[in-house]
Amino acid sequence: MSRHDTAQSLRAFQRGQRVFPDGTARVTIEKDPCPVYIERGEGAWVEDLDGRRFLDLHGNFTSLINGHAFPPVVEAVTRQLRKGSCFANPTESELALAELLCARIAGMDRLRFVNTGTEAVMFAVKAARAITGRSGIAKIEGAYHGAYDWIEVSQTSGPANWGSDAQPASVPYYRGMPDSVVNEVVTLRINDAPAAKRLIERHAAHLAAIVIDPMPSRLGLIGATPDFLTVMQAAARRNGILIIADEVLNFRQGYSGLSAQLGLKPDLWALGKIIGGGFPIGAIGGRADVMEVFARRGGPALVPQGGTFSANPISMTAGHANMQALTPSAFARLEAMGDRLRDALRIAIAASGLPFSITGAASLLRVHAKGAAPTDYRQSVETPAQRGAIQRLVAHFAAGGLLMQTSGMMCLSTPMQDADIELISGTFETYLHEELRHGGACARAAVGE
Repeated sequence: MSRHDTAQSLRAFQRGQRVFPDGTARVTIEKDPCPVYIERGEGAWVEDLDGRRFLDLHGNFTSLINGHAFPPVVEAVTRQLRKGSCFANPTESELALAELLCARIAGMDRLRFVNTGTEAVMFAVKAARAITGRSGIAKIEGAYHGAYDWIEVSQTSGPANWGSDAQPASVPYYRGMPDSVVNEVVTLRINDAPAAKRLIERHAAHLAAIVIDPMPSRLGLIGATPDFLTVMQAAARRNGILIIADEVLNFRQGYSGLSAQLGLKPDLWALGKIIGGGFPIGAIGGRADVMEVFARRGGPALVPQGGTFSANPISMTAGHANMQALTPSAFARLEAMGDRLRDALRIAIAASGLPFSITGAASLLRVHAKGAAPTDYRQSVETPAQRGAIQRLVAHFAAGGLLMQTSGMMCLSTPMQDADIELISGTFETYLHEELRHGGACARAAVGE
């Protein structure tokens, strides 16, 4: 794209560099050579300041399952804004969304609303500590659970510091992370059930919870196997450790979420993203006896939980309108589209002979510059050549009018049609042709060919 094509975005980026540390308000923003500044969005498409239209495969980090400016949400929020945006007192809007979620998720008897998925995980961990009297947690290597110190441990570990396969090291996420935090986290490898069981049994006396995302996105959209989940659940029950299911992202995989599909029966859930209809939200839910730690009955709650904007009626109203539209048939259609797209991309890869692979399920998928799809975090970590191949993919998609996450991850939304799926697969095919035209050297080097 020429400089003329991005003049307004470049001008906005120059303004941003005067007020933000690196010119943007979030570290996750793509800058090549500058961010795409969005002016508006409708359905599955967005338009930037320069008037260019893009098919949105990003969905604001998967939160916009019904696309942009979803009419039922716009109408519901407009009505609510005329009544007021937030109050110190409760409103009926929070009851409606809570009732909907509890009705959909077997085992979730009670919940509390917060403002982000990070807060949901944070309060779930606090609840587990209050119930067990223990401070330690176990988590999956490479899994992202938000910005809370304990669950950031080993989020970005690498070959130089991640330790042995049998006993992964607990690695600080940022410079200055306290040793006391790192020492309270047991790191497990996804789908290595025997090793995980040994580590849980060894540290059981100190563990309050095992935090599990059934298909961690940053890890590579690699699903936990039924055997792994069965072993984790049995070890937790045997040792009085709570299971926290982080479905902030993967609740979009089905009408009742991903845990229900996989047979995981958590003590606590952390939810977010799609349940807010495009507005900030998080929720902690669980069995009635577990959630009692948040109750104030004649004395202070074991875990005090509040928040100025928690359960605000805008997020509640938007979330309810959004979730009402997500019927079983809507989820089935999304999954069918996802299956069709994953199949098309795999067919294109096979025809090209280049070392790429696809992971994911339902409305989520990720492209890896690897000949074999990774099955755990250590396999998903990219070499510089592999990272370069994905960066070229992201740039090729943007030049073709499609926005995707910098990791090579894509998410589908309900406004998408067959033509959009064909556009995605066709753009991927032209990317592979470009790689072949340049000899595929970088892609082949990625797997040592």
